[in-house]
Amino acid sequence: MSDFRTLGWLGVFRLALVQASLGAVVVLTTSTLNRVMVVELALPAALPGFLVALHYFVQLSRPRFGHESDRGGRRTPWIVGGMALLGLGGFLAASSTAVMAVSTLGGVALATFAFLLIGAGVGACGTSLLVLLAASVRPERRAPAATLTWVMMIASFAITATVAGHYLDPFSFERLMVVTGTVSLLALAVTIGATWGLERSVEQRSDDPAPVDAVVQKKLPETEARSFGQALREVLSESHTRAFALFVFISMLAYSAQDLVLEPFAGAVYGLTPGESTQLGGKQHAGVLIGMLLVAVIGRLAGERGQGILRVCLVLGCIASAGLIGALALSGVLGPPWPLEANVFLLGAANGAYAVAAIGSMMTLVSEGAEGHDGTRMGVWGAAQAIAFGLGGLAGTGAVDLVRWASESVVAAYGVVFFAQAALFLAAGWLAARMPRERPARKAADVPMGTFAKTLTAVKPQ
Repeated sequence: MSDFRTLGWLGVFRLALVQASLGAVVVLTTSTLNRVMVVELALPAALPGFLVALHYFVQLSRPRFGHESDRGGRRTPWIVGGMALLGLGGFLAASSTAVMAVSTLGGVALATFAFLLIGAGVGACGTSLLVLLAASVRPERRAPAATLTWVMMIASFAITATVAGHYLDPFSFERLMVVTGTVSLLALAVTIGATWGLERSVEQRSDDPAPVDAVVQKKLPETEARSFGQALREVLSESHTRAFALFVFISMLAYSAQDLVLEPFAGAVYGLTPGESTQLGGKQHAGVLIGMLLVAVIGRLAGERGQGILRVCLVLGCIASAGLIGALALSGVLGPPWPLEANVFLLGAANGAYAVAAIGSMMTLVSEGAEGHDGTRMGVWGAAQAIAFGLGGLAGTGAVDLVRWASESVVAAYGVVFFAQAALFLAAGWLAARMPRERPARKAADVPMGTFAKTLTAVKPQ
């Protein structure tokens, strides 16, 4: 078996375009439609909250989508098909608001179906995209590649919100449907163009030696024959897969809980206006970007030691996030002289460093363990993330309300929630530090004899 060619930066950029396209559709469905339902239609805020939680719930199907792409041996059909499903769901979600204006029950029913499609589309496209990126990029490029992918997604949030917002005024439901449909079609077109021939280009080439774990996974007879239940049991039997899934769940629970709590905290405790709290959120996102870029540069400079550096960044990012969230909790007691903007900026930087290190580690670990289960393995971690995101916002806001009611203190309510998030980040850092350093061995029974022999001779002991 010859070695496989890996993607250059142009190929990584093309895959990052797909992630950006995915983000463009999602941002309209989770933010713009949220506002339309609550403001223009005067519906309870719990409705969009339920729909967003539903789309996360559907992403529990990520392991199944990953397994099916494992069986076929190709990721591109699942990436393109998932984007088509996501675009259709986004358009139907926009259409459902027009139906709600006439029939609330009918509109809610259509919105429920639309968000089921959105969740399935994100799960199918996002899982296979990450597996293809991880399999096609050299280890020393994984942190920079992860940074590029997520920076482009964040940029797509801002660009889509700005451009779509311009064309939505003066608002009408027809305009909303046209804008959402146009964004969905553009996202699908970009995805098809970006992935066209890309997977085939990462083919066998004897003059370009590459690590065995950096190859595009080919369909194996054993993988094709296994049922989803068998594949899932094999993946969950791997200690490193379970440990990383637990880490993803705990850290993402802490990460997502702060999204819906930070700006209300700034308004309720510090008296910031809506505009000022929005600017504060912008400073946090700027910090996230700086943290991501910093880890990418460090990972690139580290070269072959990049995997060890990622672990250090992962642990330190979690510990720093815990300390800075704990500082926010104390700031409510100490009062407005506290440097709130600097605290929030540094928190964003710590979050960004943790996030990129986590994605880079995920890209490294996805090819470890039994051969032929990369998609299923990535799906397990994606499902853990989806559960955490679905619970994070609900748990965070619910805890604020509960403690506020029990203590009749706004400062205490936010303080308790922030300290809980800090504890979760510390637990995540502890788990990251304890994850196995040595790569788990492939199971010989799961790999054809030729491949197994080449693996033994090609991989350097670590």
